[in-house]
Amino acid sequence: MARRIAMAFGLLVAAGLLAPAIAVAQGTDQDLVKRGQYLVTAGDCTACHTSSGGKFLAGNYKLDTPIGAIMTPNLTPDPETGLGKWSYETFERAFRHGIGDEGEYLYPAFPFSWFTKVSDDDVKAIWAYLRSVPPVREERQANEIPFPFSVRASLITWRTAFLSTDRFVPDPKASEQINRGGYLVEGLAHCGMCHNERKLVGNSSLAGKFGGGVIDGWYAPNITPEGHQGIGAWSDDEVFNYLKTGSAPGNRPGVAAGPMRQTITESLSKMTDEDLKAIVAYLRTVAARQTYKEKDLQAFNSAHAPGGATYLTFCSSCHQPDGKGIPGAVPALAGNTAVQQAGPETVLRVVYGGLPAQNGYAPMVAIGQEMTEQQVKDVTDYVRNSWGNNAPVMNAGTAVSDAKAKTRTMQSGTAECTEAYLDGLQEPFQKAGIADQLKDLKQGDFATALARIIPQVKAAASGVSDEAIVNGLTTAFCKAGRDDRQYDNASWPTVLGSFANIAYSQVRHPEKHASARPDAPPPSEIAQPGRN
Repeated sequence: MARRIAMAFGLLVAAGLLAPAIAVAQGTDQDLVKRGQYLVTAGDCTACHTSSGGKFLAGNYKLDTPIGAIMTPNLTPDPETGLGKWSYETFERAFRHGIGDEGEYLYPAFPFSWFTKVSDDDVKAIWAYLRSVPPVREERQANEIPFPFSVRASLITWRTAFLSTDRFVPDPKASEQINRGGYLVEGLAHCGMCHNERKLVGNSSLAGKFGGGVIDGWYAPNITPEGHQGIGAWSDDEVFNYLKTGSAPGNRPGVAAGPMRQTITESLSKMTDEDLKAIVAYLRTVAARQTYKEKDLQAFNSAHAPGGATYLTFCSSCHQPDGKGIPGAVPALAGNTAVQQAGPETVLRVVYGGLPAQNGYAPMVAIGQEMTEQQVKDVTDYVRNSWGNNAPVMNAGTAVSDAKAKTRTMQSGTAECTEAYLDGLQEPFQKAGIADQLKDLKQGDFATALARIIPQVKAAASGVSDEAIVNGLTTAFCKAGRDDRQYDNASWPTVLGSFANIAYSQVRHPEKHASARPDAPPPSEIAQPGRN
């Protein structure tokens, strides 16, 4: 009996001693997972490992590359289709060395040549977080890569020529802030993956560091301190605001679009201010690069240039004849750094695809859908070389037709209605019966209907941003009206753009009633679609 009491007492003592240790261990594990979550966000893993409408980090995002389409893998801990059976060592080898669980070489579309610079502690934190997310059973779809690129053994040539497995080494002469920015930019954030001039050489010295280049049909801009093509003329606050919000008003206005908009939404906007400021500080230290020279520019007489008439017809009511836009509503084209990059791809994609409402700016109509390819070429050259802008004009080539073919947006009518814009609004919309109110809605009744609907939505969806309401209502109208026979003979991008801009006007200025007549001039403070 005494022995049992002693044993029981001993167990109680042991439990009392062990309990704090267990609590500390669990707390440490949770801290590690939380740290890993932040790092996964900073690395923008969601962008490539979550497909449109798919489960979080379950993969099967189709990544178009010069050698074919790669279907991204499942990063959840599902034992059959994800990382559930992987060890940390297997993960680390894939993450930093580009070697899969069966010893196969990974395609460098996965940025392991940047992740090799990530510290051991951070890799362990990332692994801890990935082990904590809900497992999702989703078989990886097959890549669409033709022979001979489908033979992974041939990647040994690329690895030998371009892969370095060095860790990040702080510069002893630089500040702690600059070194932190360098660690992020050169490693986890893998900025050069998009912003280097030459993508196929990975993170090597031959990449044309941060000079800008085409990625997935968009032009990732020059982010070196060069004054005209890069961010040299931007203030630190402007660069910070752009990274945080996707907008940088000022002498070098910019609005994020395409993949950069997604990166800001899902990654950069969720990073700490300290880390973003560190990124800005580091980018100030890299070598300035020019991706085109004065000799690349052609004489461009804007007074009589092709594209001037097209601009006045389709664009000037919003962006204004002088290209200065409408402060707080329509971004300026004059002085816009993104407009003046070496390649026209981003301008073309925006002209063809339009833009949702964002950062206080009105949605942009996919106006290129009403133009001929020649008009799109001419107006693109015009805005890139007017009002003091300078950029190479397009020569004979397929840039315009390629951009048109690759554009898949709700605004252009070339993609499904964007369900993501309804996030957080489904319940308020359902309570207000928005779908029924938008059914069979005539274009001439847009303003009246929206003046009734928007107060209902605002009352039911408190805390939701104006842009989210505009984009959500646009999606709801897209779903209700896209197959409406009354619009069979109309330009659907223009109809949808008209609705979106009237919604923007009503949300931003409820005291003003924007006209829904297609031939009406736009109010002076908002953007409206269509021609003058």
